[in-house]
Amino acid sequence: MEQESLGSATISWRWPVALVLFLLAFGGLVSGVSLSERPDVIHSDWLTKAYYSVGLFVVGGLDIGTPIDGSLLGRTALWLAYFGSPALTASAVIEAVVTMVSPNRWKLKRLHDHVVIVGTGGLTTSYLRVLRKHAPNLSVVVVDEKIEFVREQELRQIFNVNVITGDITHDFLLGALRLDRAIRVVLLGEDDFQSYEAASKILRQFPQLKSNIVLHCHRLRFMRAMQETAVAKKSVTFNLYNLAAAGLVRDHLIGHFRKTAARDVVVIAGFGRFGQTVLEELQTYAADEIATVGIIDIDANRRVLVADEQRRLPENYRREVFQGDIAHPEVWQNINASIDLSKGEPTVIIGTGRADENLRTALWLKQKYPNTMVFARTNDKSELALEVGAEHDINCFSIKQLIEDNIPLSWLNH
Repeated sequence: MEQESLGSATISWRWPVALVLFLLAFGGLVSGVSLSERPDVIHSDWLTKAYYSVGLFVVGGLDIGTPIDGSLLGRTALWLAYFGSPALTASAVIEAVVTMVSPNRWKLKRLHDHVVIVGTGGLTTSYLRVLRKHAPNLSVVVVDEKIEFVREQELRQIFNVNVITGDITHDFLLGALRLDRAIRVVLLGEDDFQSYEAASKILRQFPQLKSNIVLHCHRLRFMRAMQETAVAKKSVTFNLYNLAAAGLVRDHLIGHFRKTAARDVVVIAGFGRFGQTVLEELQTYAADEIATVGIIDIDANRRVLVADEQRRLPENYRREVFQGDIAHPEVWQNINASIDLSKGEPTVIIGTGRADENLRTALWLKQKYPNTMVFARTNDKSELALEVGAEHDINCFSIKQLIEDNIPLSWLNH
């Protein structure tokens, strides 16, 4: 943990000093210096002299008296140990007390070249997992308004970070986080408005962090609405589904499209944030490869209207919209009446938020249309989904894994 690493840094300079002071005391006694309260020490063996030398760190010379007789060099060495040994012990005690009384302040004062992460959700875990692979020793501070004790201990012990409870928009906390010496701020909190508010304040107070603030926005409409603002232009803004969808299209779909001779048919089952961003990526990077796009969602008509309102890219493919639950057989009957999935190598992306329904539908589709290339989504990494997918030629993917695979190196390098 960070606290332990700070303690190790303290020990690293105290031990050599302690060794030097011990050698000064031991050398003075061995050289023939006598003590006012223990004159017999001069005739004692070396082990006894070593014992008295160590005792200086605890009680100084109060129980053995002051150096007398002997050479000037020996007495000087002993006097240095008399003053230095208890002073060293006192400094260690004071530091321990300060650390116990105000551990956060003590740790924050020592920060430099560090990363500040706001939020303690799953996205923070993904970012930290990737960050630690690239920078295992980088100082990291995680901030959130409310943190459960177990979650706090998990972050400290697994990822070696400082965890601070507080509101990132408060000026006092911004100052305490030493952002003038930070290399990056990553805003991964649950409140989108608060994230932009924090980014705005940080940029005003610490303009050197321009382009080094990474901001996650949960709501695509809000993120798109804020795109032309100064705070967005000076920050790196993203949505986790954008990140995942970009990885899916780039790493798995474009290669498949290019292998097929004719333009492809794509069915997107689930048109929430992930489905919408998949379609955007397809329009941007594979528009010439697609002939037809089928969209299925329980709220498909409204979501398509919302997506059209914000999307600026032209469409050069046929679009079919089907409103209904992917679990309802009638939906697939309607699709089959408009899009023949039995011909060619159509791609079906089942990306709703229900992992069990996604996998069930994928198995049914692959059995009914073995020619299809089926993708089934899970949110977390699932050994079950991967195993079933390998057995039945289904491409199972997790949002979390796509995010971790596609976090840009520029968010990690320092």
